[in-house]
Amino acid sequence: QVQLVESGGPPAPPAPSLSLSCAASGSIFRVYFMAWYRQAPGKQRELVASITSGGNTNYADSVKGRFTISRDGAKNLVYLRMNSLRQEDTAVYYCMLATPTNYWGQGTQVTVSS
Repeated sequence: QVQLVESGGPPAPPAPSLSLSCAASGSIFRVYFMAWYRQAPGKQRELVASITSGGNTNYADSVKGRFTISRDGAKNLVYLRMNSLRQEDTAVYYCMLATPTNYWGQGTQVTVSS
Protein backbone atom coordinates (compact mmCIF):
# COMPACT_ATOMS: atom_id res chain seq x y z
CA GLN A 1 0.00 0.00 0.00
CA VAL A 2 1.34 3.43 -0.96
CA GLN A 3 1.69 5.94 1.83
CA LEU A 4 2.66 9.59 1.73
CA VAL A 5 3.94 11.30 4.84
CA GLU A 6 4.13 15.07 4.97
CA SER A 7 5.61 17.34 7.57
CA GLY A 8 5.83 21.04 8.10
CA GLY A 9 5.41 23.86 10.53
CA PRO A 10 2.42 26.09 11.12
CA PRO A 11 1.37 28.43 8.32
CA ALA A 12 2.85 31.87 8.22
CA PRO A 13 0.52 34.70 9.11
CA PRO A 14 -0.81 36.81 6.27
CA ALA A 15 1.58 39.54 5.22
CA PRO A 16 1.19 42.38 2.77
CA SER A 17 2.87 42.33 -0.61
CA LEU A 18 3.54 45.03 -3.16
CA SER A 19 5.21 45.28 -6.55
CA LEU A 20 6.97 48.28 -8.05
CA SER A 21 7.97 48.82 -11.65
CA CYS A 22 10.21 51.27 -13.44
CA ALA A 23 10.58 51.91 -17.16
CA ALA A 24 13.54 53.68 -18.72
CA SER A 25 13.16 55.36 -22.08
CA GLY A 26 15.29 57.39 -24.43
CA SER A 27 18.73 56.80 -25.88
CA ILE A 28 20.44 54.50 -23.41
CA PHE A 29 23.86 53.02 -24.01
CA ARG A 30 25.99 50.53 -22.13
CA VAL A 31 23.65 49.62 -19.28
CA TYR A 32 25.66 48.24 -16.39
CA PHE A 33 22.82 47.41 -14.01
CA MET A 34 19.47 48.56 -12.68
CA ALA A 35 18.65 48.92 -9.02
CA TRP A 36 16.18 49.96 -6.36
CA TYR A 37 17.12 52.24 -3.50
CA ARG A 38 15.06 53.45 -0.59
CA GLN A 39 15.22 56.23 1.94
CA ALA A 40 13.34 56.12 5.21
CA PRO A 41 12.73 59.16 7.44
CA GLY A 42 15.89 60.07 9.29
CA LYS A 43 17.95 57.49 7.41
CA GLN A 44 20.47 57.55 4.59
CA ARG A 45 19.45 56.32 1.17
CA GLU A 46 20.36 52.66 0.88
CA LEU A 47 20.65 50.10 -1.86
CA VAL A 48 17.82 47.56 -1.70
CA ALA A 49 18.50 45.36 -4.71
CA SER A 50 20.30 45.41 -8.03
CA ILE A 51 20.34 43.35 -11.20
CA THR A 52 22.92 43.33 -13.97
CA SER A 53 22.26 43.01 -17.68
CA GLY A 54 23.27 39.37 -17.31
CA GLY A 55 20.65 38.72 -14.64
CA ASN A 56 22.91 38.60 -11.60
CA THR A 57 21.18 39.95 -8.50
CA ASN A 58 22.25 41.38 -5.19
CA TYR A 59 20.13 42.21 -2.13
CA ALA A 60 20.48 44.08 1.09
CA ASP A 61 20.55 41.73 4.06
CA SER A 62 17.41 43.32 5.44
CA VAL A 63 15.32 42.27 2.43
CA LYS A 64 17.01 39.04 1.37
CA GLY A 65 14.50 36.25 1.01
CA ARG A 66 11.54 38.64 0.91
CA PHE A 67 12.16 40.90 -2.10
CA THR A 68 12.78 39.88 -5.70
CA ILE A 69 14.22 42.11 -8.39
CA SER A 70 13.79 41.31 -12.08
CA ARG A 71 14.19 43.07 -15.38
CA ASP A 72 13.31 43.10 -19.05
CA GLY A 73 16.63 43.99 -20.62
CA ALA A 74 15.28 44.67 -24.09
CA LYS A 75 12.99 47.39 -22.76
CA ASN A 76 15.02 48.47 -19.73
CA LEU A 77 12.23 47.64 -17.32
CA VAL A 78 12.98 46.78 -13.73
CA TYR A 79 10.60 45.34 -11.16
CA LEU A 80 10.66 44.87 -7.43
CA ARG A 81 8.33 42.37 -5.77
CA MET A 82 8.12 42.89 -2.05
CA ASN A 83 6.70 40.09 0.05
CA SER A 84 6.16 39.87 3.80
CA LEU A 85 6.41 43.62 4.18
CA ARG A 86 7.29 44.96 7.60
CA GLN A 87 6.88 48.39 9.12
CA GLU A 88 10.62 49.01 8.75
CA ASP A 89 10.23 48.71 4.98
CA THR A 90 8.42 52.04 5.00
CA ALA A 91 10.40 54.41 2.80
CA VAL A 92 10.48 56.25 -0.49
CA TYR A 93 11.69 53.82 -3.14
CA TYR A 94 13.74 54.98 -6.12
CA CYS A 95 14.71 53.05 -9.22
CA MET A 96 18.11 53.68 -10.73
CA LEU A 97 19.70 52.93 -14.08
CA ALA A 98 23.48 52.70 -14.05
CA THR A 99 25.26 53.68 -17.25
CA PRO A 100 28.23 55.98 -17.74
CA THR A 101 25.66 58.38 -16.23
CA ASN A 102 23.25 57.35 -13.46
CA TYR A 103 19.52 58.03 -13.87
CA TRP A 104 16.94 58.09 -11.09
CA GLY A 105 13.19 57.60 -10.92
CA GLN A 106 10.89 60.07 -9.23
CA GLY A 107 10.37 58.02 -6.09
CA THR A 108 7.41 56.05 -4.76
CA GLN A 109 6.20 56.22 -1.18
CA VAL A 110 5.65 52.82 0.39
CA THR A 111 4.00 52.82 3.80
CA VAL A 112 3.54 49.64 5.80
CA SER A 113 1.19 50.04 8.75
CA SER A 114 1.60 48.12 11.97
